[in-house]
Amino acid sequence: MLSAASPSAARPEADLERVFREHNRLVLRAAYRITGSSQDAEDVLQTVFLRLARREGGIGLSDSPTHYLHRAAVNAALDIVRSRQAARSSSLEDVEPILAASADESPEGLQESAELRGQIRTALGKMNPRNAEIFALRYFEGYGNHEIAKMLGTSRSTINVILHRMRERLREELGPLLGGTR
Repeated sequence: MLSAASPSAARPEADLERVFREHNRLVLRAAYRITGSSQDAEDVLQTVFLRLARREGGIGLSDSPTHYLHRAAVNAALDIVRSRQAARSSSLEDVEPILAASADESPEGLQESAELRGQIRTALGKMNPRNAEIFALRYFEGYGNHEIAKMLGTSRSTINVILHRMRERLREELGPLLGGTR
């Protein structure tokens, strides 16, 4: 009787360990793309899996937890970006580039890219959290509009409209950085 209870008690821990092994890189990459910091990405990883561990009734994820974990990583990373803005009002120009830069890109181009990504992060931190999540899933994580709609349980046309509005708002906010060309 005691041995029968032990495996079921260990099962949630084993499930969590399996999910961690299978998906920790996904969470780290998603968080790094948004925060631009490996240290912040590790904090996001820890936060996401601690939240799972503390859930009542075990982790309770479906057979494919990829979408849930990806969204959790994006949201936790956006929370970090927002908290940075609350902590300091200066821009995030000290943040390292989040996307892989081309090896033959000039130092000036790399600096401009880093500044632009920092400004995008700052702007996203000021926007509606759901809209910022959609933007991050599309442009930082590379999901298509149809995939995002399925993840969030909405229509593709809703995603299209939100992304269009987000791009317009970012153009307004980033106009000076973009040289007013957009």
